[in-house]
Amino acid sequence: MASKFLRINRNFLFARPSARLTSTPPCALRQSIISTNDLSNHSTRSFSLTSKQALQINSNFISQITAAEKKITGSDKPVANGPTAKAQAHVGQTLTASIIHDITMGEKSITGSDEPVKGGPTSVAQSALTSGNSPNSNNNNDSANANTSSNTTHSGTLDSATLHKITEAEKKLTGQNRPVKDGPTAHAQSHANEPITSQALHDITVGEKKVTGGERVKGGPTATAQSELSKSRA
Repeated sequence: MASKFLRINRNFLFARPSARLTSTPPCALRQSIISTNDLSNHSTRSFSLTSKQALQINSNFISQITAAEKKITGSDKPVANGPTAKAQAHVGQTLTASIIHDITMGEKSITGSDEPVKGGPTSVAQSALTSGNSPNSNNNNDSANANTSSNTTHSGTLDSATLHKITEAEKKLTGQNRPVKDGPTAHAQSHANEPITSQALHDITVGEKKVTGGERVKGGPTATAQSELSKSRA
């Protein structure tokens, strides 16, 4: 009986598989799953949603509209209720489709056509809205450089740089961020890109007196225009 038991036990030992099955500890299994799903080594692309800088209706923009209007009318002065006048009504505001519509209506009043003129005021405004910049980059630089040494060249005209200085002088008088209707800036803009003449200075003075109550101020808009004229002759 004992020999039979030994024989059975020996056969059992020989029948055991040589490979030993090992179980994976739960913590190691969890670590393996985490490693499989770990995205820390994957490259990610960051996205930034940036909108175009909103364009403000300033003296530079107005001068562009005025120049486009003059090409249509052939007149040195903007037409009453024309595109320049419509744009001036929104000075200091952000350019929008609604404002462009007003400019279009002003253009229509001088052309009699429902179709905007190629290169006209509406076209200029639409281009500015699309690009987020004023159509003429050189004039943009004039405005940006109005207070820098690059303004050592004085044209003697009511260009965007001079208009910017007149606007800044007006702001010092009024304390407001936008030019006053029929004020010195508005009068200067009616002569945009023209030489600084006695008539232009007179009109600027009329606008200045409106915001001061009848007095010309030292260093004010008129004085600023006169200074630019003097420097251009030096």
